Amino acid sequence: QVQLVESGGGLVQAGGSLRLSCTASGRIFDINAMGWYRQSPGKQRELVAVITSGGTTNYADSVKDRFTISRDNAKNTVSLRMNSLKAEDTAVYYCNVVHFGTTYWGQGTQVTVSS
Repeated sequence: QVQLVESGGGLVQAGGSLRLSCTASGRIFDINAMGWYRQSPGKQRELVAVITSGGTTNYADSVKDRFTISRDNAKNTVSLRMNSLKAEDTAVYYCNVVHFGTTYWGQGTQVTVSS
């Protein structure tokens, strides 16, 4: 089992920045992909950004050039730096980890961007 604990959400004005962090713990041997998804009311959960163990990244078009994902393999952490936030970035953000083919989710952290 892998447990994920997220931190860093909150309320910010449009144009501001936030940093989300997620730490994985438990019986961890080899984490492949780590990423962030988000879900806003009435919408499906969507990929925001993902990073592989080798450092390859992929971003949703809507956040490219504004968000940066990074990870520390030694500490089993993944972070998301969010700049130039927009009202449409408001959502619950979920950490996601794939470990030996099993997907784990964090509890979610609310990000609210006021316009």
